[in-house]
Amino acid sequence: MYIVSPAEMAEMDRRTIHEFGMPGHTLMENAGRGAMEVFSNHFPDFRTKKICVICGKGNNGGDGLVMARYIGRPVKVFLVGSKDSVQGDAAINLHLLEKTGITVTEILTEKDLSFFKTAVPEHDIFIDAIFGTGLNAPVKGIAESIICFLNKTNANVFSVDIPSGIDSKTGKPLGTAIQASVTATFGFPKIGHAVYPGASYCGKTDIIDIGIPKYISESIAPRHELVTQKYVSGLLKKRHPETHKGTNGHVIVAGGSPGKSGAPMMTAAAALRTGSGLVTLALPISLRPFAEISSFEIMTEAIPETAEGCIANISEAYLDNILNGKQVMAVGPGMDEGPETKEFLSQIIKTAKIPLVIDAGALNIIARTPDILRTLKTPAILTPHPGEMARLAKKTTSEIQEDRINVASSFAREYGVYLVLKGAGTVIASPDGRIMINRTGNPGLATAGTGDVLTGIIAGLVAQGLKPLDAAAAGVYIHGKTADRVAAKIGPFGFMATDIISAIPSCLAALIINKNHDDFGFIKSIESLF
Repeated sequence: MYIVSPAEMAEMDRRTIHEFGMPGHTLMENAGRGAMEVFSNHFPDFRTKKICVICGKGNNGGDGLVMARYIGRPVKVFLVGSKDSVQGDAAINLHLLEKTGITVTEILTEKDLSFFKTAVPEHDIFIDAIFGTGLNAPVKGIAESIICFLNKTNANVFSVDIPSGIDSKTGKPLGTAIQASVTATFGFPKIGHAVYPGASYCGKTDIIDIGIPKYISESIAPRHELVTQKYVSGLLKKRHPETHKGTNGHVIVAGGSPGKSGAPMMTAAAALRTGSGLVTLALPISLRPFAEISSFEIMTEAIPETAEGCIANISEAYLDNILNGKQVMAVGPGMDEGPETKEFLSQIIKTAKIPLVIDAGALNIIARTPDILRTLKTPAILTPHPGEMARLAKKTTSEIQEDRINVASSFAREYGVYLVLKGAGTVIASPDGRIMINRTGNPGLATAGTGDVLTGIIAGLVAQGLKPLDAAAAGVYIHGKTADRVAAKIGPFGFMATDIISAIPSCLAALIINKNHDDFGFIKSIESLF
């Protein structure tokens, strides 16, 4: 599902009007009527409620005026601005609304603002149609006061298109912003709906089809997409009755060091649980006995070790031997960052001919000399958390979090890798500039080992034939969706990475069964637990 920028959405609207021939007022009518349908679905008893619609003077306000017309009296309608300043299609709908006998009250002065505050204190639902997706400057003055007032009420707030005050391009509040209970957006979700902090302001979010022709949206081809259940389910195939372990891929996991032997073991187990037919765990020779005791299903490969018990460098022939017959290598979980381990990783990057999934200690080694990635001969998927990304990009963690999409995209394109920037609203960036954003997962994932599990899921999907971008995006979705299922079953936090591993098969089964279902990724019952 596309996620669009304000400019992309504006271009779709423009071409629909001028090229396709749909009048602008028809688009506005479709938007307002669709928003009314969403409103009535979320508030089925709205006829018994006191409702107030607050409109701006632009097209977002026009959408709100259409909604007010469908609600009918005794709805209260306020306009932040003068009626004379309302233009175009919004002006048409202002005229139509007033013809129904509904009064539209202007808020122009502090006196008007005081009247508004005294007129609506006992209202049950406010419809926010003040600012739309075109807002690009800080909210000030009367609009700021209204937003602050609404955020202090106990009433539900329904936002039209995007909560007023949110920058739809970045998701950042422009000074202050509406905290909505429900948001109805038009055509496609915007970037500000999908990324934080904007996502946390939207409440439950529904998309409304306003009539943008498919050929127009596809010709514009926005570079941002949402990872959806329908997309992931379409990548998962039922197995032929004659399938066997050799047809489902062989993953090799390399990592581990004293005190961190559990990390690669979890990666290996997650790859098996994701459906990989075979998994081999390559780790320092002294750790091999513990791995073999811990899992009966995972094969092991002993790697020469340093005096400290960490991975030592090996010959090219040795590496070729352990990679022979494997479809993908996951490298880095629990890995030490010493000089010999660095040489081991360098050799893998420079010579491996199978796809790589790179995480944890391996990322920290690469961060010292990122240019080594330019020597890759095979696709590589990097899975950094914000701290690791900061080291890779030579930035601070706060700089990464301020601009997650652009940081991930720039790094992926510069070094020709697939990059998974983990966190709330994980960003998956492709070297060709394509961006995918995931919305599954929950705060319970903030615990040791969950990143190692994600690495294993992605590797398991690559081993079974998924292309790197599909494997990365589907892996992130499955990881988060499984964690959501675990949280719903045993509690919102306190579950462990191994709980997620155990639940992967049941999550995969549900995805395969529900191939045609699309949950949009925004509305998650799990959010009520936090």
